[in-house]
Amino acid sequence: MIPGSTLLAIECTINQGPCSITSSSHTVTLNIEPKPVSAMKELTFSVTVTPCDRLPDTLLLDLSMPGMAMGKNQVTLVKKSACTYEGKGIIVRCMSGRTLWQVTLLSDELNNPAFTFNVR
Repeated sequence: MIPGSTLLAIECTINQGPCSITSSSHTVTLNIEPKPVSAMKELTFSVTVTPCDRLPDTLLLDLSMPGMAMGKNQVTLVKKSACTYEGKGIIVRCMSGRTLWQVTLLSDELNNPAFTFNVR
């Protein structure tokens, strides 16, 4: 469970396509391009929220490594269409060789949904 959230983090096979999580009245879908998702490359993070009424023009996406302090790595997502947000960022390479990452959408309105996935 994510602190301050009523959602569980779901495991996501992001290299096979977008992943979705649903809670109460919202479905949040995450996609990352290009694929395969790799560390140390500029990535485009896309989030679609339905329904998306009463959401702000920007959302904050937090990149972290479960169980390891990696430093602050956040991406500002800007509304690109009615319900889609997009931003660019980089997943850093972990010196330990670990590849499991977590993306948390920092939004009280959406209950901070989180996705875990492996990078190459």
